[in-house]
Amino acid sequence: MSRPSPTEFFKSASRGLKSNTYYADELINIFLLRPIAAVIVWMLHPTRITPNQVTALAILAGLAAALFYTINTPVAVATAGLLVTVKDILDDADGQLARAKELYSRRGRFLDSIGDFVVDIAVFVAITYVLFQAVPIISTIILGVMSLFGITLRVSYHVFYQVSFLHLEDRYKLNRITEEITDEDRRGDPVALRLQKIFLVIYGWQDRLIYRIDQWCTGERFDERLAGLWYSDRLGLRISGLLGFGTELAVLTICSFLNKLYLYLMLNVFLMNSILLVSVLYRRAILAPRLGKPTNQL
Repeated sequence: MSRPSPTEFFKSASRGLKSNTYYADELINIFLLRPIAAVIVWMLHPTRITPNQVTALAILAGLAAALFYTINTPVAVATAGLLVTVKDILDDADGQLARAKELYSRRGRFLDSIGDFVVDIAVFVAITYVLFQAVPIISTIILGVMSLFGITLRVSYHVFYQVSFLHLEDRYKLNRITEEITDEDRRGDPVALRLQKIFLVIYGWQDRLIYRIDQWCTGERFDERLAGLWYSDRLGLRISGLLGFGTELAVLTICSFLNKLYLYLMLNVFLMNSILLVSVLYRRAILAPRLGKPTNQL
């Protein structure tokens, strides 16, 4: 039997996408990053390379990007931007490879997220360092810290709604909407448990904050029976989809190619946080009342 082409391989068994529903993912992922990642997965699938090894390569690419940012020449900064994209593609590839080989693991789930945070710290420390050399004022450091904090929180916000939607589709159950250590976790893989504890230090407070924001958005009039519509709302997912890693890192890559890192920090803090605000207000002021009306009239 002949081996399927990369396109057929990408489409078969929903290997390429976490969901077949187009609005559940970022546009840049659907039309660019995931198809490129699928070619990598197509090449790796017959080999012994594991998803966790691909995750490790993604982390190394991100750390290499941070190193190139510190060199701070136009070519080095552009190279760093390219490595950021490579890291993002490999991030997509590890999940696709896990689905293709059916090698789902809690270790991989936590390693991926912890690696993202380590890379974020390295990249934003590097960018803030080189910008502070050129503009040695406290606002440069503040912008760098706000950018790191902002991208971490915004991506967690996106993941919260994406995972909530995927749970409705009975997919991607390995990722819980909010992580808590259970008795099953304690009895399971000890390495995964240690990684989970690190994950909770980094992301636990974010998950709790986003959950509370979500509860505030639903409002007192919200009927829990409509939760399925709440988490599958197309426009809501489209807006929060602009805050995923694919879109966030694409902005960084473009600014790196243009050698406009200060512009990137400004876009990170003001533009991307404005999109976050629009998403929250849409759910609170438009979606919640719209879904709540029919039940209030019963």
